[in-house]
Amino acid sequence: MVTQRGRRDAADSPGRVPRRPRRQATPDADNAPTAEMPAVPAERNGDAPEAVRAKSIPEAAVARLAVYLRVLSGMSEQGATTVSSEELSQAAGVNSAKLRKDLSYLGSYGTRGVGYEVGVLVSQIERILGLTRQHKVAVVGIGNLGHALANYGGFPGRGFPVEALFDLDADLIGVPVGGLPVSHMDDIPRICAERGISIGVIATPPTAAQSVCDRLVAGGVQCILNFAPVVLQVPAHIEVRKVDLAVELQILSFHVARRADDAAGNQGNSGLPGAGLPSDNGKGGRNGSGPDGGREMVVRS
Repeated sequence: MVTQRGRRDAADSPGRVPRRPRRQATPDADNAPTAEMPAVPAERNGDAPEAVRAKSIPEAAVARLAVYLRVLSGMSEQGATTVSSEELSQAAGVNSAKLRKDLSYLGSYGTRGVGYEVGVLVSQIERILGLTRQHKVAVVGIGNLGHALANYGGFPGRGFPVEALFDLDADLIGVPVGGLPVSHMDDIPRICAERGISIGVIATPPTAAQSVCDRLVAGGVQCILNFAPVVLQVPAHIEVRKVDLAVELQILSFHVARRADDAAGNQGNSGLPGAGLPSDNGKGGRNGSGPDGGREMVVRS
């Protein structure tokens, strides 16, 4: 389920000179370079500071914060204590202005000439992402993918211990996978409620995904990570993230095909100036151009 958050601008105060109309935002406005924003106020409407900031952060920025956390954790393990916005932005693959904007949502600013404190940033991001407490996970569908997820040792260390496994296969019921016995899918509501499961992972065939989703919701699960290639119908308060590997591969296929078409187009336009020519044919300039950038005349006998 995709949640859209609208933006609203504060109305101009009476007596002020009317502002110049803003340009209409482009579809990729969230990825465009932006100036640094002020920190989010500490308190508003009685909410805790972390709650206020969490409500103010766009979903795209949340995804980037998770990337920053991974990069910063690696830097911390290597002994780094400070990092500049340029270093962090380069390691995370974003421009430095957008990184500073994202970090301003946390109320965090770097020190000029010093940068950001790695440990402080890690703590701030973990708090905003809710990683200061554990979120118990249930995996449903212990096939190849579910089996791999159940055995993955990286989840507990990041605050996501796998506490329940479910399947329909009678041969799997009661068999331990990753140290946990597999339970029957009919027991999903009861076990999830008893163990306080907050995140459910669906790794079943698409025909079973909606039924599994309904059982997870009935058991009090608040968030669902769906690997099944199907759109789930859930109540408004349930958050769903869909991971469709086939779609991701198709997107990559598009980029491969586009590059192949571009390369073929360049070869087909070899008669045009500068097209389809080698980078240097020994004339001392790129594509055989002279020192002044002009094309040299070639005389053939």
